[in-house]
Order: sequence, then C-alpha cells, then structure tokens
Amino acid sequence: MNLADLLRRGTHAAVFACLAAAATAQSGLPEPAELSLFDQAIAEIAAEDPVLGAFYRDNGYNALWTDDTLEDRERLEAFVTALADAGHHALPVVRFRPEALRSILADADSDRERGSAEAEISRLYLAYADALQSGILSPQQIDGIKREAPRRDHAELLNDIANRDPRKVLRALAPQSPEYTRLMRAKMELERLIDSGGWGEAAADVRLDPGERGDEVVALRARLARMGYGDDTGSDLFDPALEEAVLAFQADHGLLEDGIAGPNTLEQINRSPQERMGQVVVAMERERWLNFDRGERHVWVNLADFTASIIDDGKVTFQTRSVVGATALDRRSPEFSDEMEHLVVNPTWHVPRSIAVNEYMPDFKRNPYAHGQLEIHYKGEAIARERINWHLVTASNFPFALKQPPSRSNALGLVKFMFPNRWNIYLHDTPAKDLFNRTTRAFSHGCIRLQEPFEFAYELLSRQSDDPEALFQSRLAQGVESVLPLEQPVPVHLVYRTVITTPKGGLEYWPDIYGRDAAILAALLEAGVEIGARQS
Repeated sequence: MNLADLLRRGTHAAVFACLAAAATAQSGLPEPAELSLFDQAIAEIAAEDPVLGAFYRDNGYNALWTDDTLEDRERLEAFVTALADAGHHALPVVRFRPEALRSILADADSDRERGSAEAEISRLYLAYADALQSGILSPQQIDGIKREAPRRDHAELLNDIANRDPRKVLRALAPQSPEYTRLMRAKMELERLIDSGGWGEAAADVRLDPGERGDEVVALRARLARMGYGDDTGSDLFDPALEEAVLAFQADHGLLEDGIAGPNTLEQINRSPQERMGQVVVAMERERWLNFDRGERHVWVNLADFTASIIDDGKVTFQTRSVVGATALDRRSPEFSDEMEHLVVNPTWHVPRSIAVNEYMPDFKRNPYAHGQLEIHYKGEAIARERINWHLVTASNFPFALKQPPSRSNALGLVKFMFPNRWNIYLHDTPAKDLFNRTTRAFSHGCIRLQEPFEFAYELLSRQSDDPEALFQSRLAQGVESVLPLEQPVPVHLVYRTVITTPKGGLEYWPDIYGRDAAILAALLEAGVEIGARQS
C-alpha cells in the first residue's frame, strides 16, 4: 500500500508506513544516475521559483520531505497535521487538504517522480505559510486599503522548516496575537451553533417598546437568550429584564442604546450566525495582514467602531471617540500604517484643493465675501477678495490656496497629530463637538477627528515630560502655530474591524459602513474559503 492509499484512509501514520515501505524497496545506496534524476526533477520545477531553486542548490538537493529519514518523516507528518487544521484558520480547505499530498506523492516510485514530489511539497508549504502568516488576499485589491501584507522571505521559511522543530515552525506561522486566538475560538463556537440550529426563530419585524405584551415579545426574548442576552423565561411582557438584554445587545452592536427593539436593532438581532461567521472570517484575514510588530506603544484607530486608542504593551491606556470619513467614495478614510512624528499646536488649516474647488469656489462665485474665516493666497501672498474676478475662475484654472489661520473655530481645532503620508490623513481636534454624540460618526473628508484631543496629546507626551499637560498648554497659550516633536515616534495603525473580541470571550459587531468587509468576504469565498451553509 503506497502513501496515497494510506492518506486516502485518513491516517497520519501513513507518512511513516509509506516511507518505511519505500526504504525496503530501495535496498542499498542509489546509483549516481538515480540521484541526478531526483536533482533534475527538483531543478525543473524550482526553475519557476528562483528562491526555491537556490535553496535546493545550496543544500545539495537534499530532500526535506521524501527521504526515508526520521527527520523527513517527522517534517512531513507535521505538515500533514497542519494542513488538516487549515479550515480552523479559515483558509481555503480546497487548496490545503492533506489529500493534496496524496495527489503529489501518488505513484512517486522513481527518483525522478520523487524529486517532482519533493519540489511540489515545498511549493505547497510556501503557499500554506504565505496564506496563514500573511493572508490569502492582497489587501490592496480592496478599495480604500493602502497597506501591504507582511510577506516573509521564502528562503527564511524554507530554512526554518529544514533546521528547526517543524511542529513549532508550523504553529508559529499564524498570528500570535490574543485577538486572532479569540477570533478562531469565536469561529468554532459559531460553527457549533450552526450545527445545533442557530439562534432559533427570528424576531418579528415589529417595533417593541418596554411594557408591551404579545407573542412577538416571547419570540424576541427567546432569540436574545439564544444569543447570550438574558434568560428565556417565556414571559410575554417586555419587562425590565428584557429591556436590559436589548440594551446590552445594542451596546455590543454599535446601535443607539435606547432599550427599544426598533427596526435597526431588529435587523441586527435577526442576522444569521452564518453572516456573523463571515464577519469573523474577514477579521481573521485582516489580523493576518497586520501580523507584524505593531509597536510596544502604538495608536490604534478603528474606523468601524469610531474610536482612537493608545495601546501600551497590549493594553488600552487611553481611548476616545472619533469621527471618520463620510461614506461617499471620495471621503472614506483609508487604511494604512505609519509613524506619528509630531503634534502641531494652533494649526493653520491648508484647505485641500478638492474642497476649495468643489465646496468653496461655488460660494465665492455667488458671494466673494463668503467664508470670511478663510484667507485667499495667490503665489504665496494673501490677496484681497475684491481683486478676484470669480467669473473667470474655473475648476481647471483655480490658482488660489485657501488657508484658515489658527483659532478655536479653525476646522482642525487647536491641535493636529501628524504622521506624514501620501494621502494627507491625520488626527485632529474639531470645533464640531456635537457630532461625537452620534452613534454612527462618519462625517469628515477622510481625516480623523478626536473628541478628547488634549487628553490624547497629554498621554502621547507623557513619556517625554514630567508634566505633559503644562508642556502642551504652554504652547497652546502662545496662540501661534508651533510644532511639538515626539521624541520617540509612535506607530499609527488605521484599521477597520467590524468584529471586536473581548478578553472575556464576548464579541462586538459593528456595521460595515464602507462595504469593505463585504468585498473582502466575496473575494475570500471566491478563493475557496468555506462558510457554514445552514441557515437559522
């Protein structure tokens, strides 16, 4: 019985049994001609991959997977085990089945066939390592995502599996973050839930207020209880216990916390576990895109839940509400990582040309003295408005720069936080404080507005000053624009997570305001990722 037959029977012992049988069949040392055929077969396949070719040339065409040695048997067995776990990581199982080795190793009886199998297994290993460590997709294929996945060098991956404990190497490929571990656990729990029938009967699409009675209340209570919110007492009264359950659900799903089962709340309550699993799978892929050192201290801006946080050693040390880019295509905040280098206190707002042309120019044409808070500059000098003939100015020949001097009414508020980037995105204060009271806070032109910018500044400066508040306020009191450098630049990560896990195992789900998660999920499904098909 060969390895293909044993793998078909689903036993990891197949690896040992097959290779032992191969050793018996190949009694004695191979002839030089047989070795050259093995080498030639590897070289032909590796020619398509210079790194793979260089690895085998450098190691004298020694096998990693197909020799009858204890090391090769253990390496292959570890890889078979890892492939069997691919589905738990939400990888395309169709690409990474243990049975893939069956087709590669089937009838690999001659040296030439064994050489081909050797190279193909190494290629499969590299594909698996790339997918698990850095993601299945390229982030930039999704509109608005500007980051690149952290792809590891293939030579390093090959040397690792050749020279280290293969089980440890394969286990270390997946992101080691607590978030990824909790997302995996959530995926498995959702799979068990789907197998057991989901969350039961959907709640009626009828608004329900505290104090109401009826069968709709019974169904709502039962649905929430299956989701982990409150107890299913069977009561038809919308009592305080049910109101508390609704409030808790709303808090975990980015909804207005009013305790009323209105249309938006009911829509989220009636989402299927398959839909939620889709969000979790997308979050796992996103975590792979950020599988690198994010910085002992870093700024984490989640566009989906409208928060900006300072993270120290994996713990949130400061968090504030944010306003992000509006949902129009040209206003959505991008996703990328950079380094914050300095603060600008009492900033001047240099109006982006797109805003100047599309929003302010039409007003100037109607009234040259509109928007009196703005200065109009031409060739670096301020120009009097009466000197401009706006009838001759068009979007194509607009020659002016618009600026708003420092003030409390400045569009940037009194401080901005700079991490220079090609998209001209930064964090800043704002005079429009009322927007922070909204549940959905997507109103800006792309930059990130902070509800508590001063406190955010104090925390950032706390590592370079004994009195960061006094340092900041002294600059603020000057009333003129000044740059306050950060002695140690702080990494900034603009991310988009519609699923957030909690250390205690809970989950928060947020709306996909930009539709990016839907696009990622569609691409993952096309790539072969499987989502449970049962509906509840």
